[in-house]
Amino acid sequence: MARRNPRIGKFRRERWIGRHLANPAVRALDRIGVRSSVMAELETIGRKSGRPRVVPVGVAVDGMGAWLISQHGYSSGWAHNIEANPNVRLRISGRWRPGVAEFRPDDDVVARSRGFSTNPLFARLVALTFRALESDPITVRVDFTE
Repeated sequence: MARRNPRIGKFRRERWIGRHLANPAVRALDRIGVRSSVMAELETIGRKSGRPRVVPVGVAVDGMGAWLISQHGYSSGWAHNIEANPNVRLRISGRWRPGVAEFRPDDDVVARSRGFSTNPLFARLVALTFRALESDPITVRVDFTE
């Protein structure tokens, strides 16, 4: 009997949790005005449909752009869309900002995830959450174009 790869199983579980529980919850909170400085909405253009696709993402904003972490690396839907078209928009604190996304495979994802919060206790919680939900993480840099 063939054994299932536990990494694939984790990816499928985490993708299901994101699609059906976490992402809808974040969207619902955003609609009623509850926002977090570590969350944003990323809009990509669908690689097949050509239509805008919006997904909640963790974000660390600096003066010239933002850092994101694709928890499933190049396997996430929005990562596929960025590969096809790196022009994106980020909705941060209710404001859309256009930018160009680029994968940074050499970046230290663990160290980067600690920088998503200025509060040391919350930063540790964010880093632990990222680690629990990731399967093959990669850092993504979005440079704002406005």
